[in-house]
Amino acid sequence: MENVREIIQIMTRRFGFLNKNCCSAGGCDISLIQSHILYEIDRRHKPSIQQVAEALGTDITTFSRQVQSLIKMKLVKKTPDPGDRRVQLLSLTTEGKDVAVSIDRQMNDYLNEIFSHMNDFDKDTVLRSIKLLNEAMAKSGTCCSPPSG
Repeated sequence: MENVREIIQIMTRRFGFLNKNCCSAGGCDISLIQSHILYEIDRRHKPSIQQVAEALGTDITTFSRQVQSLIKMKLVKKTPDPGDRRVQLLSLTTEGKDVAVSIDRQMNDYLNEIFSHMNDFDKDTVLRSIKLLNEAMAKSGTCCSPPSG
């Protein structure tokens, strides 16, 4: 059997997941976690800090630091929930929306370029396989954290 870890490691490197910054948009260097935060805020309507942290499987302390840096970059704003002032809601600023759209465009262009080297059958096979892998990972008891030991 092929070395599964090696295959995943190579894909991770080729996607640039280990790079300090994943992309540059609107004059901002955006880290991978920041791009994920922008994506999650953009796809939800005024989510709470807790909701986005849970969706990303990130601890709240690390997540809060990243949100603060996005607020300083004027990409995200935090507002108290009118129903419960203890809960902070996140939304993208106009600049944040522009950056999120730019990152989305860059990622889609990159993925389209990658898939241009495959025929439709192979592309569908890869996407179906990734979906199966995601579903299996979601069922795993050790999802989102490395196995201990």
